[in-house]
Amino acid sequence: METLGFIGLGTIGGTIANNLRSAGYPLIVHDIRPEAGQRLVEAGAQRGESAGDVAQRCKTVLTSLPSPREVEEVALGADGLIQGIRAGSLYIDLTSSHPDLIRRIDAEFQSRGAQVLDAPLIVGAKGIANKSVQILASGEPAAFETARPIFEAFGDTLVYTGALGTGTVIKLAHNLVRRGIGLAIGEGIVLGAKAGADPELLWKCMHWGLDVQLQQMAKTLPETVFTGDFEKPSGFNIALARKDVGLATELGRQQNVPMPIAALVEQIMTQAIGRGWGAQSTLSLFRLQEEAAAIAVRKSGGMDAE
Repeated sequence: METLGFIGLGTIGGTIANNLRSAGYPLIVHDIRPEAGQRLVEAGAQRGESAGDVAQRCKTVLTSLPSPREVEEVALGADGLIQGIRAGSLYIDLTSSHPDLIRRIDAEFQSRGAQVLDAPLIVGAKGIANKSVQILASGEPAAFETARPIFEAFGDTLVYTGALGTGTVIKLAHNLVRRGIGLAIGEGIVLGAKAGADPELLWKCMHWGLDVQLQQMAKTLPETVFTGDFEKPSGFNIALARKDVGLATELGRQQNVPMPIAALVEQIMTQAIGRGWGAQSTLSLFRLQEEAAAIAVRKSGGMDAE
């Protein structure tokens, strides 16, 4: 099997590198903290002296790094990959980074005959060690096919998202929603607990309701938002939803619980009702954001999951 380079051996990167080793790939590894790769070296991996050294010795190099700053340094720095890549090399970045950066790296690497794939990760419930990973790969289709066996060695769900950088766009949007949901949950649990509800029972009930909501949205959102058919009945209407949110914010005022997220939701719903959309599904709220961003979010057929 091909020898792979792997740079960035923290919690995520180290686990992925170990999965690749377990799948039979020989590795040359590097991390600014030598101790991070010690177990892999003891298991048979070779150690690279720098990112450039790894690129000189491996045709395919993967990175898993903390932020765009480290990605830029590892890829384009004085001791970076760019010092060692050659025609036919393939660079795969797994970091949650920025689409502009990966495109800039791609331009530099292409001038040397190398290819780049953007492949950030969404980790599943069973964790990285068990290959419970969704890989959002973007870049040239031929490079994606070349990397497919590598991806399959450490992930159980592989998604080709299209043009370079779209994988990161999806990951950033996912992270935004995930963290926003977490804050909204916190706001609701604090309100409920201060108003006298048992926190564990509150969360059990909330969790059940959220599961139902997401299952419903998995069906109704593509039928409404992605088609532009907002008149189709698809769940709770905005007027009733604002009533419920308003009752929650009123309870928050009574309990002296700050509720900035709920207050913003109530304002947005009020804006939609002012547009005459009160009887429409809450999915019609998407239209306000579409108008603000000057885009209609409709089906494109550009994303395939396996």
